[in-house]
Amino acid sequence: MCPKSLVRLSPRGLFGISLNFVSYEVCSVEKDQFYSSTLRGSQMSSYKPPYRSSLLVSLAVFILYIITLAPTTSWWDASEYIATGYGLGIPHPPGNPLFVTLARVWILLLTPLGLSVAVSVNLFAAFTSSVATGFFFLVSHRVLSRLFEQPRMAMIGAVSGAIMGATAYTVWNQSNVNEKVYTVSVAVIAAVSWLALRWYDDKEGLTGQRSLLLAGYLMVLGSTNHLMSVLPAPALAAFILVVGPAVLVNRRFLSRAALLIVVGLSFNAFLPIRASQNPAINEGDPTCESFSGAAVAIYTNGKAGCNALANTLSRAQYGKPSVAERQAPMGHQLLNYFQYFDWQWARGVDLSEKPGGGRLPFTLIFLALGLAGFSVLWKTDRAIFVYMFMLTGTLTVGLVLYLNFKYGFSLAPEIASRSAHEVRERDYFFLAGFMLWGNLAGLGLAGLSRFIKEKTTSGWNSIPLLIFLIALVPLFSNWQWADRSEDYAARDWAYDLLMSVEPYGVIFTNGDNDTFPLWYAQEVEGIRKDVTVIVVQYLYTDWYPKQIRDKTEADVQPPFDVKYATDYYKTAPVPGSSISLATDEMMDAVGSGRIDQDLGIVIDGVQVVYPSGAFLTRGHRFALSFIRDAIRERPIYFASSAGLLREIGLDQWGVRHGLATKLVMRDLSEEAADYGLVQGSERMGAEWFDLERNLDLVREVYSYRGIRDREIWQDRSTLNIPMQYQFLFAQLADVATSSGLPDSEVVDLTSNAEAFGVTAIGGKLYLE
Repeated sequence: MCPKSLVRLSPRGLFGISLNFVSYEVCSVEKDQFYSSTLRGSQMSSYKPPYRSSLLVSLAVFILYIITLAPTTSWWDASEYIATGYGLGIPHPPGNPLFVTLARVWILLLTPLGLSVAVSVNLFAAFTSSVATGFFFLVSHRVLSRLFEQPRMAMIGAVSGAIMGATAYTVWNQSNVNEKVYTVSVAVIAAVSWLALRWYDDKEGLTGQRSLLLAGYLMVLGSTNHLMSVLPAPALAAFILVVGPAVLVNRRFLSRAALLIVVGLSFNAFLPIRASQNPAINEGDPTCESFSGAAVAIYTNGKAGCNALANTLSRAQYGKPSVAERQAPMGHQLLNYFQYFDWQWARGVDLSEKPGGGRLPFTLIFLALGLAGFSVLWKTDRAIFVYMFMLTGTLTVGLVLYLNFKYGFSLAPEIASRSAHEVRERDYFFLAGFMLWGNLAGLGLAGLSRFIKEKTTSGWNSIPLLIFLIALVPLFSNWQWADRSEDYAARDWAYDLLMSVEPYGVIFTNGDNDTFPLWYAQEVEGIRKDVTVIVVQYLYTDWYPKQIRDKTEADVQPPFDVKYATDYYKTAPVPGSSISLATDEMMDAVGSGRIDQDLGIVIDGVQVVYPSGAFLTRGHRFALSFIRDAIRERPIYFASSAGLLREIGLDQWGVRHGLATKLVMRDLSEEAADYGLVQGSERMGAEWFDLERNLDLVREVYSYRGIRDREIWQDRSTLNIPMQYQFLFAQLADVATSSGLPDSEVVDLTSNAEAFGVTAIGGKLYLE
């Protein structure tokens, strides 16, 4: 009979009792060996981490991501981050200086390969996720190495966990395109977890303390990428308290840790330094007048110091409420998390975004496997259990509490107001947690395999291996949903929208998806840099209107590249003045409010009157000012998704040019024939069209890769993009009919509208 575990008293343990339990002696009964108590860290000093195997696992995952890699940019923040990485710009708060710098270095390193900038940065996401996979593999193998006598089974269990973690839907979907900066943070979290175990195995040694210091430094440095990097901190703190709190009173250790914190956070100094150089993309303009002001802002995380930098670091512009003021009921927020968890393991089984349905059995299996993984941890090493339990809690419930989301994008349809919902699905925030859970499920599979071995007299070699085939479920089920290898939609949308605009035109946009791809096209691919893109939402800031004014001065205005000339868009003289004539003081004085008397604004010789009592926002006032000052030298356009034209009461002068609407200050009903304009039917919106120009754009100029013909459109929050093409072609079919064009023309336009309509419902799979 095996002896019971012994508890060792130690001044270094929590409350004077060490949780590093003495392990069981070798027993003849393998079940007792499996349920042995925790192995002491000192006994693991001889453990040889399989770094070579970890490298091979990372490489295999990297290859998988390459196979499904996006060939260009994508929606939401992808274009912004690719462009800022390429040009060392400053993206939206908190500015992510570590990512921007690493992305730039990565681009330079891959330049000899002849890859496009977008592919290079997408490969950076794939690489960092692969690195994270490798570190979590090491963590799993460290746990399983004492569970199996056969090293092969420990290896299979760790590989299985790595596969499930790497192919969880959101992990995979974020790893083959650089939509966010979070893959860098996931790599930090995984590395910190491994370093924590290396310290655990050598707490008294120099290597162990260096590992702990490095773990802390990575979290601090990683915070200059995104605060997600510090999420292991509660787990690491609990881990230290349990297995070696003496290090917290070691003066030498603490002094080194303090120095590393100072050094790590100093990377945020990139923001004011680079902002002062006026990069092409300089969101928030975090310029500081003094070094001391910048330092205070950096080391207080935006609580004081240089105002511009402080606002960037603290993300003040978003005005998010405190966690005590829930934006949606906590129960709904937890349901929203479960919805995302439900997507991870068998996304392709059910097209619905709602949780449950056909995916539910798989979800419950993987939920159970992860919980089984905790059971394995508890029975093999209580200290590691504490770390993993705390980390998992932080990456799940902790994040739900902290993030405090509104109602889910695709949940709570009874809440009709879209402003009460998130503007998109937010599953990417839980990226690290999903990768971690996949690895926990691997531990659970290992435990299940061990259990079957104990209960089975024969077939040991086959049954557990069959169980590990479960690890391949996410790989095969999620492939179609995660695959981005043929997705050119965002890039082509940007090209099409920019090509809708005449030389030196101004186009007003409203959100991420009609703005960031344009930035990418202009700053990375050099497409139509002569066009001035104005984001309406940014006009409410104190820095953006000034940037627009300064970037459109005659001496810095990018020229029109004649290779983008069409039959209609030849060339034009470079504007002789900026888009705005206002001084800094005049801009600072612009606010929002109701006008107390009729306001008349002359735009290209036409007086537009806003009646007394009308409410004009700061953004509206800047837009009107820019239009008034620039229209004589620059054609003015509005993205079809913006809505600004109607908001400022100028829609009666709008003429569609493909995906954009041009402002033409004429009586369109009287002068339509002179300008070759046709008005659509009331049923289709009664918009005015330059029909010949529109037909030229959609037939000869536009590109539709990944928009017109799509099996699955994964991100349903961006379905408005193919919907805009659908509506444009339907409108053109309408005006072509009323204009007496041949039936063949109408049929062709109608069939294109129908094709885009299929994509607009989610793709061909939604027809089945």
